[in-house]
Amino acid sequence: MDANPPADPFAIATHEALAALYAPPSETVLNKVTNRLEAKSRAFIAASPFCLLATSGPRGPHVTPRGDAPGFVLTPDETTLILPDRRGNNRLDGLKDIIDNPAVAFLFLVPGAGETLRVHGQARITTDPALRARCIADGKEPTSLLVVRVTEAYLQCPKAFIRSVLWGGQKRPEELPSMGQLLAEHLKGHFDAAAYDRDGPARLRATLY
Repeated sequence: MDANPPADPFAIATHEALAALYAPPSETVLNKVTNRLEAKSRAFIAASPFCLLATSGPRGPHVTPRGDAPGFVLTPDETTLILPDRRGNNRLDGLKDIIDNPAVAFLFLVPGAGETLRVHGQARITTDPALRARCIADGKEPTSLLVVRVTEAYLQCPKAFIRSVLWGGQKRPEELPSMGQLLAEHLKGHFDAAAYDRDGPARLRATLY
């Protein structure tokens, strides 16, 4: 393999060149970011049995899967998220990153649901006995926990899940807040959730590719 491959004449290397390739994001997309986990976002997390945790440290970035029964991630208030660290391979890549750089990102998934919830924050590792006791699973306490101060939360649209057919026709949980309801909460109510949900299927068909 060539150690010095030729330069890519089609490489995109500036923000301006990147922006020129895509249509501007809508006002809804730009304004949907919130700095807290409101009630419907917390309900989404409570329904999630699986999330991805992204970290970055001196050894580079890492993404690790985290999963357990729905409700395994605690949200005791609007700005706090608690993730128990269950038994794994003990590489501890993500935890080592957090010691060096507390910035973290989560992607929460719910089987059958197309949308995902993205959460960013600042994490610390703790062995607080009271918190460990709250997170017992199969009779065992987690070795440690991440306590995350939430700085951003927002929804990701379902297009990737529709294109990939990831859930294979599995139905969306009926009790899960709709995307329109989640957006309305993030946008502080200045949003017609019912109309957004009603028009959603046609809008997705028109913009899937």
